[in-house]
Amino acid sequence: MSATEHPDTPATPETTDAERRARVTWSHIAEPSDAVALLACAVLGPTSALELAREGSPADLTAALQGQVPSHASDPETGTPPARAARALERWQGRLRTLEIDRVLEDAQRRHVRILVPDDPEWPEHLSDLQGTAPHCLWVQGAGRLDALTGPRTVALVGSRASTPYGEDAATTLGAAFAASGGTVVSGGAYGIDAAAHRGALAADGGATLAVLAGGLDRLYPRGNTQLLERIRAEHVLVSEAPIGTAPTRWRFLARNRLIAALSRVVVVVEAAWRSGALSTARLADDLSRPVGAVPGPITSAASAGCHRLVRERGAVLITDPDDLLDLLPGGPAAGEGSFALQDELDLLTPADHRVLDAVPPRSSIVEDRLAAEIGFTAREVSAALGRLELLGLLERTGDLVRRARPRP
Repeated sequence: MSATEHPDTPATPETTDAERRARVTWSHIAEPSDAVALLACAVLGPTSALELAREGSPADLTAALQGQVPSHASDPETGTPPARAARALERWQGRLRTLEIDRVLEDAQRRHVRILVPDDPEWPEHLSDLQGTAPHCLWVQGAGRLDALTGPRTVALVGSRASTPYGEDAATTLGAAFAASGGTVVSGGAYGIDAAAHRGALAADGGATLAVLAGGLDRLYPRGNTQLLERIRAEHVLVSEAPIGTAPTRWRFLARNRLIAALSRVVVVVEAAWRSGALSTARLADDLSRPVGAVPGPITSAASAGCHRLVRERGAVLITDPDDLLDLLPGGPAAGEGSFALQDELDLLTPADHRVLDAVPPRSSIVEDRLAAEIGFTAREVSAALGRLELLGLLERTGDLVRRARPRP
């Protein structure tokens, strides 16, 4: 099946209808950063955890988590595990009172939004790298299949919203070149570098791109990129862990960054200021053992200070052209594409080979015995070096005469 074809996503035998509904419910009642909800689902399973959220007490939740009740991002730093459990239940139950799950599912179907859970065929398998912070479910809309668009040739190009013409040109160039090579460009659909990367991928012949949004898929954000996001949806895929009707907020953008990192095999920061949010995506990618690259900029440009910081402090790989990006992919360039970091034949020579090659006149021939005498090598040593140099196409031998190879046409 091609990347632009997809069936309706049914429940598989591994995912019961109850678990699917529970996961959809959790995506509504718990924020992506709600560590208590994530732990409860991991320990109890989504269905049992939801039953506890509806009917349980703080003591029940504390006992179920064996007293290990983590803090929520909005919780005060102090507080006992039962107190944190009580606040968690209050958060969840407040949203449960107004949630009508059947209406949610009907609305998603009406909008042609696919709700994916981990056992669905379209679910990207490497999201499992997120382990305890994997999303409860994903909301997907578009012509492409998410699993097909997040294969081994998937690169995230991210950066500042307040980009410069230099950064936008770099993002467009990298996005177009990578997409033209058969890869998928992942970004966040924002102004600046994100939009430039998406546009570059869309401009490539047969290019693919994927936008990961921080809010619901019915609220395309930012509004100024609506036309761009609608085109991505029409040709490829929009994805979010936020349910329909959810507004994008600062904490959801930060949570969204971990999905960008996890859905990609390589993350490249194209342009970022010293404290740019794009740096969080790079740090998350590093935590997930994804290669991280950074595009250098002028040393006088504050817009590139974050990229230089990544290189200096976290060992990011310098990306100066599309070939550098391709080299970061697991396994290197695709088979049959040749080397993207071309190796000069001279790099393969030993010091002795270099000595022999340097002694051969640039425009005339020389006899092997005289060559050996001039450099102080034995005839056997010279013959062995000449054989290697001839195989590499650097020298030609005619009888006892040696000369430099003619330039290749």
